[in-house]
Amino acid sequence: QRVEQRTAEVQRSNRELDQFAYVASHDLKAPLRAINLLATWIAQDAAEFLPAASNEHLAKLQGRVRRMETLLDDLLAYSRAGRQRHPAESVDTNELVHSMVELIAPPPGFQVNVIGQLPVLRVERTPFETVFRNLISNAVKHHHNPATGVVEISAHDVETPEQKHLIEFVFKDNGPGIDPAYHQRIFEMFQTLKPRDQVEGSGIGLAVAKRTVESRGGSIQVESALGEGATFRFTWPKHTATTLG
Repeated sequence: QRVEQRTAEVQRSNRELDQFAYVASHDLKAPLRAINLLATWIAQDAAEFLPAASNEHLAKLQGRVRRMETLLDDLLAYSRAGRQRHPAESVDTNELVHSMVELIAPPPGFQVNVIGQLPVLRVERTPFETVFRNLISNAVKHHHNPATGVVEISAHDVETPEQKHLIEFVFKDNGPGIDPAYHQRIFEMFQTLKPRDQVEGSGIGLAVAKRTVESRGGSIQVESALGEGATFRFTWPKHTATTLG
């Protein structure tokens, strides 16, 4: 009876968290859209009179609005990461990489290369896709010279003491690298290694990836040093045999 009571409390708490995140995200977006619209009208109506500095300030204002909207979306994604379940389906990881690259649209010159043949897995597509999108996007956003950027993606089976059937995906980039002192910090909420004026982002992407991976029984870590690029590794069950939730 005590276990059932605790379970009911957790479920109720999760529903309240979902409702709060949803309401906060959507209600806060309304005034943000109004601010963005007003800034656009001011720029249009006073285009002939505003000095260059004022136009620059308006552009920064609209940039901050977009950043806040992204933050709200990412907060909603984080609140749901690891708790929502989706039907299992066959996913061709090679095709998934190509679709993620098209979605992210890296700058000219940036390459995302598949090494070898990536597997076809029976998994929950949405969370699996979320991890891929965040890792590729992270490599693109934080590269010091995007025109020469490269991300190599590979995969291999791993053996575990528990005999779990896992596969490890490896994302290796030639970016600026990450000081080992920050290897844990980058997976925490709102953590970025560059000022927000240099990199547009909420600092939640890797936290979402970590929470999603661990909720499926996998793990994620980074290997890197300054000036040597970064290698992200995460494991994922090879098959989801049943439809969850």
